[in-house]
Amino acid sequence: MSQAVADRYKGGVGIWLVALSVYLLAVFHRSSMAVAGLAATDRFDISASQLAYFTMLQLLVYAAMQIPVGLMLDRFGSRRIMLVGVAILTLAQSAFAFADSYALALLARVFVGAGDAMIFICVLRLVNTWFAARRIPLITQLTGVIGQMGAIIAAVPMTIALRDLGWTKAYLLAASIGVFVTILLLIVVHDSPDVRSITGPPLSLTEVRTSLAESWEHPGTRLGLWTHFSTQFSATTLGLLWGYPFFVRGEQVSVSTAGLLLTILVVAVMAAGPILAWIITNHPWHRSTLVLGIVLSIVAVWTVVLAWPGNAPLPLLVVLVIVVGIGGPASMIGFDFGRTFNPERRMGSAIGIINQGGFVASLLLVIAIGYILDWRTPGSGANYSPSAFRWAMSAQYVLWGLGFIQIWRYRLKTRARILEEDPDAKAKMTKLG
Repeated sequence: MSQAVADRYKGGVGIWLVALSVYLLAVFHRSSMAVAGLAATDRFDISASQLAYFTMLQLLVYAAMQIPVGLMLDRFGSRRIMLVGVAILTLAQSAFAFADSYALALLARVFVGAGDAMIFICVLRLVNTWFAARRIPLITQLTGVIGQMGAIIAAVPMTIALRDLGWTKAYLLAASIGVFVTILLLIVVHDSPDVRSITGPPLSLTEVRTSLAESWEHPGTRLGLWTHFSTQFSATTLGLLWGYPFFVRGEQVSVSTAGLLLTILVVAVMAAGPILAWIITNHPWHRSTLVLGIVLSIVAVWTVVLAWPGNAPLPLLVVLVIVVGIGGPASMIGFDFGRTFNPERRMGSAIGIINQGGFVASLLLVIAIGYILDWRTPGSGANYSPSAFRWAMSAQYVLWGLGFIQIWRYRLKTRARILEEDPDAKAKMTKLG
């Protein structure tokens, strides 16, 4: 390694660590409703479907903004977009702390989704800029899994803060962290080794259409989209909203055990990431095979849990959150497809397209669970029955079925395109291992 490359790598590590702290904060704010669902039901006097709208709107805004943010990223660079994102998150979480009506609380969560949408793809762009190609899969996975520590912070400490400090003080304390993260971001982060903040060429409507069309045209981008769609939604839905009520009401475990299961979920995400990164780095031809195997594993364990007579035993629930947790870093393989099959000039738009997948799926599932719970336990407030939760969680099978078919479809198309462009590609991509 030359001295120039070594210096760039060291600088990249520092920038990545600060950007990672911003992403960790975004995940924290995104996940802060995970343990507040039952408290929100009482505070705003709402039903299950109304509770689901908190996360639904947050995910809807997040997903809808991915392509616009990707285009803005190509134009204004990571640093500026992240600064705007942190400011929005801080103000939105502060507003959520003071919200005393359902409508105001919903509006605050909309802006949480907007701020959150600006962070992750900016961090990925910095990773692609500052690190060598062979390091990118590992750094990308580490970004995803370490960032999930934000969900751990949102699980146990937020539970304690809500209990001991109350709603307003707990969420204000959470919002205040954004001030310190903003200072670090201003001081440390550079978009590239040459400039602190890059400014890309202005994008006309024609250029926007062309960039999106070129990204979408390659089947590898769509393979990335459906990979993200199929692997992430189960973990996201449990972690963001329905995991805590499902374990407490659906499986009759204690509040502390439910919190522990959600923590194990996040630990599983963190532990699996580096392993998956090693596999896809050394066996890139088999990335889609790995994804299909993970999806089938998640389906199998959920089937056992939902079919179990009575409450599932705790060891089985531990297996569930571990296997579901692996789906989190598996969704990051979608970005590796995007990186492989798109040039850097349209990386923002490609990542934006792919990053919609899992959040659209999560959005559909979150709201479906809420409506099914209300349907199966009408007029019961937050006292959802175990049977209702089995019906509600079974909505996942529709999404798994669609995702599996689409992954298989675009896996065939992507492999055909690769071999058409380079007949020796399979041999090259399998020999890396």
